Amino acid sequence: MSAQLDQLTAAAANDPDTLETKEWLDALEAVIENEGTDRAHYLMERMVDLARRRGAHIPFSSNTAYVNTIPTHLEEHCPGNLEYEERLRSWMRWNAMAMVVKANRADGDLGGHISSFASLANMLGIGFNHFWRAPTADHGGDLLYLQGHSSPGIYARAFLEGRLSEDQMLNFRREVDGKGLSSYPHPKLMPTFWQFPTVSMGLGPLMAIYQARFLKYLHARSIADTSNRKVWVFCGDGEMDEPESMGAIGMAARERLDNLVMVVNCNLQRLDGPVRGNGKIIQELEADFRGAGWNVVKVIWGPGWDALLAKDKEGILQRVMMETVDGEYQNYKAKDGAYVRKNFFGKHPKLLEMVANMTDDDIWRLTRGGHDPHKIYAAFKIAQENKGTPTVLLVKTVKGFGMGKSGEARNTAHQTKKLDDEAIREMRDRFAIPIPDDKLAEIPFFKPADDAPEMVYLHKRRELLGGYLPQRRPQAAESLPVPALSAFQNVLDATAEGREISTTQSFVRIISTLLRDPNLGQRIVPILVDESRTFGMEGLFRQIGIFNQQGQLYEPVDKDQVMYYREDKAGQILQEGINEAGGMSSWIAAATSYSTNNRIMIPFYTFYSMFGMQRIGDLAWAAGDMRARGFLMGGTAGRTTLNGEGLQHEDGHSHVMAATIPNCLPYDPTFAHEVAVIVQDGLRRMVAEQEDVFYYITLMNENYEQPGLTPGTEEGILKGMYLLQAGDAAAKQRVQLIGSGTILRESIFAAELLQKDFGIAADVWSAPSLTLIARDGQDAERWSMVHPTDAPRLPYVTQLMEKTTGPIIATTDYMRLFAEQIRAFMPKGRTYKVLGTDGFGRSDSRVKLREFFEVNRYYIVVAALKSLADEGVIATSVVADAIAKYGINPEKPNPVTQ
Repeated sequence: MSAQLDQLTAAAANDPDTLETKEWLDALEAVIENEGTDRAHYLMERMVDLARRRGAHIPFSSNTAYVNTIPTHLEEHCPGNLEYEERLRSWMRWNAMAMVVKANRADGDLGGHISSFASLANMLGIGFNHFWRAPTADHGGDLLYLQGHSSPGIYARAFLEGRLSEDQMLNFRREVDGKGLSSYPHPKLMPTFWQFPTVSMGLGPLMAIYQARFLKYLHARSIADTSNRKVWVFCGDGEMDEPESMGAIGMAARERLDNLVMVVNCNLQRLDGPVRGNGKIIQELEADFRGAGWNVVKVIWGPGWDALLAKDKEGILQRVMMETVDGEYQNYKAKDGAYVRKNFFGKHPKLLEMVANMTDDDIWRLTRGGHDPHKIYAAFKIAQENKGTPTVLLVKTVKGFGMGKSGEARNTAHQTKKLDDEAIREMRDRFAIPIPDDKLAEIPFFKPADDAPEMVYLHKRRELLGGYLPQRRPQAAESLPVPALSAFQNVLDATAEGREISTTQSFVRIISTLLRDPNLGQRIVPILVDESRTFGMEGLFRQIGIFNQQGQLYEPVDKDQVMYYREDKAGQILQEGINEAGGMSSWIAAATSYSTNNRIMIPFYTFYSMFGMQRIGDLAWAAGDMRARGFLMGGTAGRTTLNGEGLQHEDGHSHVMAATIPNCLPYDPTFAHEVAVIVQDGLRRMVAEQEDVFYYITLMNENYEQPGLTPGTEEGILKGMYLLQAGDAAAKQRVQLIGSGTILRESIFAAELLQKDFGIAADVWSAPSLTLIARDGQDAERWSMVHPTDAPRLPYVTQLMEKTTGPIIATTDYMRLFAEQIRAFMPKGRTYKVLGTDGFGRSDSRVKLREFFEVNRYYIVVAALKSLADEGVIATSVVADAIAKYGINPEKPNPVTQ
């Protein structure tokens, strides 16, 4: 303690002229009192600027003192009935606890979290009672990204409101029978309740930032009036360590997202222990956000501290507050008032003197700011009214507030879900819950009569704000017609002889057609991440413009070109820069606009498939949870389609990842007409029928002739497989070649070689979606298993292959696992051989890469011959002859190991 005392007195001891210092401080105080804080700030900035210009070294600091940002005299007090609100919060705390504890007494492994809501309850209460608007005819409603682990408290509130039944509360985390409540916010599982999923952690802050920007986009383009709507996102201080949490705060400030409020619940703890035991998380976050250009409001100390801080004329208390680390603060709230007196106020004699007339209980009742309704209301009010910048509220709370010895401010608080009878009794007494002793063991829910004044007040507050939250709109009220397939005739027809184009170019034609559509044109949202020129989409820059709230404040360097870079206040393109996660977050905002804005939007997010799917996998899963609708376009897809790019650019696994998301429909089309059929059907399902699915479509930059649509194959394209070309009907031996993407063309060439060099016919099958074929097979297999007395259902691919003969060879530009999905559904007794691109990519030409990965036409021929030889149809010497004929090196290392 003596060392800390020495540090506290050092500043004063080093002041060579204390009188002069006092005069300057008195002068500043007079300016603040007479002319306001803005004038004081201006004068200070001028003085700092002068000192620096004269050579003074004044280090930059984006931190302010460790006190509340809003001074006491500027606080706007909460206008509500605080007695009613306190009782309502207490009942919610109790019911949240009861729900979790009852679930775990019935089944000890269900889990659940009490402590997060316990620290957040006051903040959520103020928001729900006074700030957050529900959707109405004249207001689109506020959007809430609620801290995921606080879900029990949200359910507890909805239970008091009558929106959830006791039976649902008793089935917390028991969803399978259809009457339970999801563990965290899951729109997929509770489609009329939760607006957004906010677990896994870090995704809430990132998605909220781009959601706020998308509201600005809709308003600027006159699609929806979003001028009075706010996006509120709640997250924990430990959650801010997730890179996604902080990764886009610069964009939020740059885009002036004053419709965004981030509330960081600084309870100083994460799952295992302190967030910054040796530091101060609030100060760290303040520096980050203030440096990025945010409006930062700190709510640290409750009202009991105001009088003490007013007495702190020498700044001793503030210095102790600043120098005390978070690990100590956590310890104080886990102990008692006597401990705080000795270990906090005891750091300086004058502090002990300051609290001499306070009892230990008085000291213990010195609360943190996040538990005081007036402090919270004042901060929320400033955030609500702030213009020009996003706002972050750094609110200090106690994790597990009210849980007593079982969890309050303890490292175990996050995981505490089983309270003993004594802890339950303590909580009952602390929050004055009217439950008698003989009922405590049952941990009953508490809900007063509907006409109780507190309940009337609860409903009235929400009535004034338009209705109840959270709530989610499962369908848009509007209906939009989609164009017929014939609208895309320019890509359905075969290309002229000698004319070669890629599926990427075909997609550009498709999206250009959609942009001209009178019904859908304004609802198309092209999203790009600095690869427009790679995909040949730069023509859209001038055509529809790039959205920028400031417009274009400069003359672009390429203004003299036809396809110059044009930014516009009403631009239609969302250009996210080198930022796949940001692009995906914008896509999610657009893909769920039917729900959040009652406006159907159709986003096309085009990205390098390698950089896209593996980087945004967690967000893609969240999109499934949010029932997103839109198109993800994986450009330059496949392991061998990129000339010269190498290991980190070549994608052989994005379709394997996409297959893991149940409501994602993945396609790997080879031809332009296949892309058109898939996109048009996607529009029908997602826009016209408002089905909760989204599409992942891979595109290639390899140019080749396009054969055009054969009428009647549309159904097969959409199901995932169809016969592209039949082999010679008179041939004695026959094989079946399945392919997708650009490697389908290698199967076509292999069929020609088999016929020409060996007299073997090959039927060639295009498989735009091996994943959908596999899902169909699994569905048929499951149906047959649970209906054993009925005739078994045959999977679609089985029906196709049963009509054929010969070995089946599937080849793709992806890992073998991709085509292995359908092995189980091949007809019994048939050989099924898979070729794929397992292993790391590398730089070379397409021809060399396909040779390296053993997926070119020659390897397909050899695989077909070897399969025939294994079946005894041809001699093995024929296979050896083919290997020699095509110059294949039998001793070449397996590409998987290279």
